[in-house]
Amino acid sequence: MTHLLVGDDDSGLRIGFVVSKAVGNAVARNRVKRRLRHLAREHVSTLPGSAVLVVRALPAAATASYADLGADLDRCLRRVQP
Repeated sequence: MTHLLVGDDDSGLRIGFVVSKAVGNAVARNRVKRRLRHLAREHVSTLPGSAVLVVRALPAAATASYADLGADLDRCLRRVQP
């Protein structure tokens, strides 16, 4: 699940991740965050410069493969981009 807010100011792009305990233990949550951070780097150039992107990982992200996470992130970003 993603949320994108495009602001008028020139504060730069910010990306945040929300990975709750429902995803799993600390090891699983950190693995999901690392994977999402790496995948999000590929999309930085496609996002507006003053945007705030919030990515919320659902519990299924803990068992998803890297390719599945990438496909889900691509799909979510296509939905929220103007």
